[in-house]
Amino acid sequence: MIRRIAIGIATASLCTLVPATGQAQGRLGLLEQGEYVCALPGSATGPAWQEMEAHNFAITGASSYRTDKGVGTYLLEGKRVTFTRGPMKGHRMMLLSSGLLQELERDGKLGRLRCHRSGPLED
Repeated sequence: MIRRIAIGIATASLCTLVPATGQAQGRLGLLEQGEYVCALPGSATGPAWQEMEAHNFAITGASSYRTDKGVGTYLLEGKRVTFTRGPMKGHRMMLLSSGLLQELERDGKLGRLRCHRSGPLED
């Protein structure tokens, strides 16, 4: 009897140390298909934004994207986007609203680069 109680306590303790998958990561989803244009904020004395063409990409469907450098895949967990394969591998962004993403720095803080859906997929 004591052994069963000890095993039950040990199991309960381990369960509290390991977070449930749903709590830790969030709901899986897909970004809206289309062309995404990325830019840095401008200044009060110049243009409102500075387009960064090298960062532009297109969401092509089924967790896939393409850039001028190739194709890859991404994972959308809750509001966090992680590019998992291809030329943008390792790049992370936060989904602010439908069609608007903002870069995530390595420390998890929001960066300056923002990407917005500019329209449907172009051939």
